[in-house]
Amino acid sequence: MNGNQCNVSKVCMCDTHSGCCGATTKRTIVGGWAFAWWFVTDVQRISLEVMTVNPVCEHVETSQGVPLTVTGVAQIKIMRADDLLKTAAEQFLGVPVNQLRSTVNQTLEGHLRAILGLYYLDIQRGWQQKKVQERKELSE
Repeated sequence: MNGNQCNVSKVCMCDTHSGCCGATTKRTIVGGWAFAWWFVTDVQRISLEVMTVNPVCEHVETSQGVPLTVTGVAQIKIMRADDLLKTAAEQFLGVPVNQLRSTVNQTLEGHLRAILGLYYLDIQRGWQQKKVQERKELSE
C-alpha cells in the first residue's frame, strides 16, 4: 500500500497482478498494513465505521388510503465476518461513503414503505378495539 497503513476502521483490498500470465491474488486486510507495488497492485479501501442514516417516508398511503409521514434513524456497519465482508466489498468497494449511505437509505425507505402499507391496517384495528373496550368500561 505504498507505505500507507490501514487503520482499524478501514478494510484494504489488495488485488495483485503478477507475472506475464495475468495471474491475480486478492487479499483482505482489516486494520493492518501491507506492502504494495504501485505498478502491479490495486489497493481499495472501504470504511468499517458506524454510519447513521435517516430514512424519511412522506405521504405514504396505507392499504386503506390513509397518508402517513414517518421518519426514522438507523445506524449501519459493515460486519467483519469473512463472507459478509466479501459481499460488502463486492458491492461497495470503490464507492464513496455518501453514495453508500444513499444506497442504504433508499433501501430502508423502501422497506419502511412496505411495512407502513401492510401493517397500518393491523394498528388501526388495535386502536378501534381499544376504543370499543374503553367505551364498554365507561358504560358499565
